[in-house]
Amino acid sequence: MSSVRTSRLRAATSHSMLALVSLISLFPVYWMFASSFRRRGDTFDQSLLPWPLSLGNYRQVFDSLDVVGLLGNTLVIAVVTAAGQLVVCLLAGYAFAAWEFRGRTVLFMAFVATWLIPFQVTMISNYLVLSNLGLLNTLAGVIVPNLCSALAVLMLRQHMQAFPRELLDAARIDGRGSWTTLWTVVVPNLRPALASLSILLFISAWNEYFWPALVLQRANSVIQLGIRGFLTQEGDDWGAVMAASGLACLPVFALYLAMQRQVIDAFVRSGLR
Repeated sequence: MSSVRTSRLRAATSHSMLALVSLISLFPVYWMFASSFRRRGDTFDQSLLPWPLSLGNYRQVFDSLDVVGLLGNTLVIAVVTAAGQLVVCLLAGYAFAAWEFRGRTVLFMAFVATWLIPFQVTMISNYLVLSNLGLLNTLAGVIVPNLCSALAVLMLRQHMQAFPRELLDAARIDGRGSWTTLWTVVVPNLRPALASLSILLFISAWNEYFWPALVLQRANSVIQLGIRGFLTQEGDDWGAVMAASGLACLPVFALYLAMQRQVIDAFVRSGLR
């Protein structure tokens, strides 16, 4: 009986800690939306519940910015960048995990080492290449240099190394080539991992600020630069900043809600492995 009480107490303590951590994590998001619904004169009000509610900040955002166009440009950049990184890292991870070739370890370590190189080191060279190719002030100029992610290759290689070799051998015995084996055997079994990784890649591309600001060279191009437009030398419009930031978060929330089952499956499988 005591062991049952002990287990229940541990479970209650664990759930209480998780609930507390969840509240701490969600509070900044709640405060952002709460501040966005305050009246423009009550931006710095410290009350937890905004009252009376006001849509003035959102009207200010839509009057000042082409919100739909900015979100569309940002969505194109994030989707294409994440999809390109996912395809590249899938092919590279499969090659590093399933193939035996000379210099594989050295090549993989060199590949991962690129992850340790700060962006500022390659920024100027990438900018000059884009200038020579005529890709400045285009969405392609933001996307092309980011089509490979060393972190994504590392993560997928680890997942593929845990993939049962028997299934790969069985596919070869059935006469399937490497390309067919990848898309008909490996990818269907890695859907949870690919879903969780795609969310990480999408969020990383969605939140990118400095590189689009450098390449696009205009304020109203992506939503992050549009938000920055409310912070000026004349004064910072924090209500509008919170409203625009809340609108910028909505596509990420929608993506997670659509793929949350796959993300949970990925964590469960990682734990069981």
